[in-house]
Amino acid sequence: MKFTSSIFTLALCTLFLTGCKETNSKAESQTNASDSVTIESKKTIATKPETASFTIDGMSCAIGCAKTIEKKLSSTEGVQDAKVDFDKKEATVNFDAAIISPEKIQEIVEKTADGKTYKVSDVKIKV
Repeated sequence: MKFTSSIFTLALCTLFLTGCKETNSKAESQTNASDSVTIESKKTIATKPETASFTIDGMSCAIGCAKTIEKKLSSTEGVQDAKVDFDKKEATVNFDAAIISPEKIQEIVEKTADGKTYKVSDVKIKV
């Protein structure tokens, strides 16, 4: 009985150790694959960095409105980083002035959705 129990324990340990080893190598492969995607999607360093902060009127929710505007701005060429605060109705955008202008950023926000919902005001630029 002890012999059978020892064999079973040994087989079970081998199974767990082998299973964990395969899982780890798969996880490493996935991590390496996602790292290369992250590296490829990183933004370049801005040659003429500026920050624009402004008020956005017309937002009615944090997920549908604020996140949509934030994603749209973040995916725009020349924009390094974009944060939209629904509660304060404010946006802060770090951008490369050599690639995109504050007027273009304002235009992108106002054309999001149907083009009539969002209005940008009180634009402040920091160099």
